[in-house]
Amino acid sequence: MSHRSTVSPSARATLSRVALVPGWVASVTVVAPFLAGVSIPPALQYVPLVVSAVLLGLPHGAVDHLAVARTRGERPDWQAIARIFALYGVVGGAYAVAWFLAPAAAFVLFIAVTWFHWGQGDLYALLALADADYLRSLPQRVGTVLVRGGLPMLVPLLAFPAWYRRVATDLVSLFAPDAAAAIGWAFRTDVRTALAIAYGALVAATLAVGLARADARRPWLLDAGETLGLLAYFVLVPPVLAIGVYFCLWHSLRHVARLLLVDDDATAALENRDPTTALSRFARDAAPLTAVSLALLGGLYFLVPNPPGTVPEWVALYLVFIAVVTLPHVLVVSIMDREQGVWV
Repeated sequence: MSHRSTVSPSARATLSRVALVPGWVASVTVVAPFLAGVSIPPALQYVPLVVSAVLLGLPHGAVDHLAVARTRGERPDWQAIARIFALYGVVGGAYAVAWFLAPAAAFVLFIAVTWFHWGQGDLYALLALADADYLRSLPQRVGTVLVRGGLPMLVPLLAFPAWYRRVATDLVSLFAPDAAAAIGWAFRTDVRTALAIAYGALVAATLAVGLARADARRPWLLDAGETLGLLAYFVLVPPVLAIGVYFCLWHSLRHVARLLLVDDDATAALENRDPTTALSRFARDAAPLTAVSLALLGGLYFLVPNPPGTVPEWVALYLVFIAVVTLPHVLVVSIMDREQGVWV
């Protein structure tokens, strides 16, 4: 990875506490009641996703207009910011139209893009924060992305197909209630069994190759521990709750850490072991476009053919909006990947 991704020991220690530990703690905390046989009312399971609209989830992408220039070591000017706005307008706008024209296909694309993006986020964290030297080759890094992204996107389908189908139907039904039938094949037992076998083999192969190539065992143990721990987490915790907590305190928080490392002033604060100042800078940068995004989300309510009326339907509308902004967000993060040598 390039010098822009080099993390000093003091900044690494600070970021590890801020960006990694909350996700671990939250996962264990959420799993505990389900291991004890305690059930959580379905209505409460939507709370983390609702909260993500203002806490980390939606805001973590609201600094994209500054991120690319900062990753290149430049000061964001109006031209750089305008290019990102144009990217969002063209790519996000086209994808929004796709939801109206072919909602089932748009949903499948949402899952595929999120699978890649959430794996992409964990790959960066392993390289920049965990010093995963064993991820040397392109096939290993691709495998890691597929494994890590598959934990929140595929494992819930295998463990909770009824829940997964319900959420998919809620999203698609905002546009065409009958369109969800087009993705019914994904919930068949034979399809899910084949996916489980293929994914299990990929997890085993990726971790085995990493172990064989690891010069130091600690980074590999962290990788394996997170992978297997998240596997158990998504097997035990119902998808809406599991993904809501993961989205806020795992994926989004790790991306915020990445943004801090390309902000010189935030990096200086991390060097001084002052994460509060660094996070305050992020919050300041993210606030304007988070507010704009919430306004656009409100506007989407008036555009969908079947506006939401229940909490699950409102969350579905929010997830459609998240889908629309995720596609250009992934392109921005991919530019950051290229600048930082993530795929080299």
